Amino acid sequence: MDTIVPVPPIERIIDDFGFLDDWEDRYRYLIELGRELAPLPPEAHNDANKVQGCASQVWLQKTPREESDGLHLDFAGDSDALIVRGLVAIVIALFSGRTPAEIMTIDAEAVFAQLGLSEHLTAQRSNGLRSMVSRIKTEAAAAA
Repeated sequence: MDTIVPVPPIERIIDDFGFLDDWEDRYRYLIELGRELAPLPPEAHNDANKVQGCASQVWLQKTPREESDGLHLDFAGDSDALIVRGLVAIVIALFSGRTPAEIMTIDAEAVFAQLGLSEHLTAQRSNGLRSMVSRIKTEAAAAA
């Protein structure tokens, strides 16, 4: 049985990617991130949470949380494809737990470029990644 661990912070994912020399190892790491991603409850696999524009099925669930400094948005997600589940984990690490204002300022493309995802993902997966980011930023703008 796979062990479910919290998504590591984006800084750790970036560091881990930096230690891996070739893309085979990076793909394995992406798959591992996907395997470790906490599962969404079955009822969260619904049309409201489904991300449009992804070749694989992807669901993102937003949970607002009030903190002393204001509203924060937590995200959980899932996909029917292992590598895409790993990409969902990266997106969650990048955006989850932040305020809507913070989410709006994050340059996801720069982080994806730093990880080397831009040049190593298929066009369909890159489009899906952009769709996930767009969905999260739309949710943040609506919550702001």
